[in-house]
Amino acid sequence: MNAPPSTDGPDPSDLSSKFDCAGDILGAGGELLAHLHRSGLRFLPHAGADAVSQWTQRLAAAAPSPDAETHADTAPSPSAAATDNPPTSPGPAPAATSTPAATSTPAHAEPPARRFSPVPATVVSSAPYPGAPLPVAEIATSLQTLATDVAACTRCKALANCRSQTVFGEGPPQPRFVFFGEAPGAEEDKSGRPFVGAAGQLLTKMIDAIHLKRDDVYLLNTVKCRPPGNRNPAPDEIANCREYFETQLQLLRPEYIVCLGAVSAQALLQSKLSIGRLRQTFHQYHDSKVLAIYHPAYLLRNPDAKRAAWADLQMLMKDAGLNPSS
Repeated sequence: MNAPPSTDGPDPSDLSSKFDCAGDILGAGGELLAHLHRSGLRFLPHAGADAVSQWTQRLAAAAPSPDAETHADTAPSPSAAATDNPPTSPGPAPAATSTPAATSTPAHAEPPARRFSPVPATVVSSAPYPGAPLPVAEIATSLQTLATDVAACTRCKALANCRSQTVFGEGPPQPRFVFFGEAPGAEEDKSGRPFVGAAGQLLTKMIDAIHLKRDDVYLLNTVKCRPPGNRNPAPDEIANCREYFETQLQLLRPEYIVCLGAVSAQALLQSKLSIGRLRQTFHQYHDSKVLAIYHPAYLLRNPDAKRAAWADLQMLMKDAGLNPSS
């Protein structure tokens, strides 16, 4: 899960010495956290005697050579190089942590290895979309009729009572690409349009980075109303909206569906796997190839995940034959 930790660092006897002031304590704490991160340790063990004993044994068994540590201190910074890229040139994948170590990340730290391998492709249905494809004008009319039905929907009492308006989706009636999110936020609730807040601005940059325009793709969410407090949609709320988003996809019949985040990926693929397991694999939903990537809102909170998101978008570009002249 983590890279082998290093055993060099402060002598245990030094930890019992007294500090002259709070600044000394903070300075020593920062050095310790930087050392732990440099050693590949992403979280601290519980303070129980058994846990401490196990970690002591692991540290003693996994000590790297002094040359390896020197190389780590002088290696070029992949994360530093990534900061000069636009927001859609992602950084290293995030590592879950329960300590402040992530806020004290040294510039020379190497990105952690993938925790999980991608799972085999999930096939929701290998059959084509039901029914015959409709002409463009009929698709647009059918989408407008469905949007009217959604606007009057009260299946989810909690959502219907607190929404300003529903957010159906927008885009061309015959898109090659659909970007499928989780739920409207505050800005979307006000405007009635999907992805217009901060996460939407980042999504627009991500779309631009793969040589597409926002007007080229269709945007929609699993649920059409903003959940209170921007919480994730509840399972019953997604179930109530499933008829709507499945009908949208049946009308649109895109070649690619890009699921933004775990909520939409799990809903569409009917899976409980994390986004870390579902990404980097093309899944299948009827005639559409499905790619799961991190949600733009997650990338705003965790910039280090941008590198992983960019790798996913590059995978999409390669498969779809996208290039600057396309």
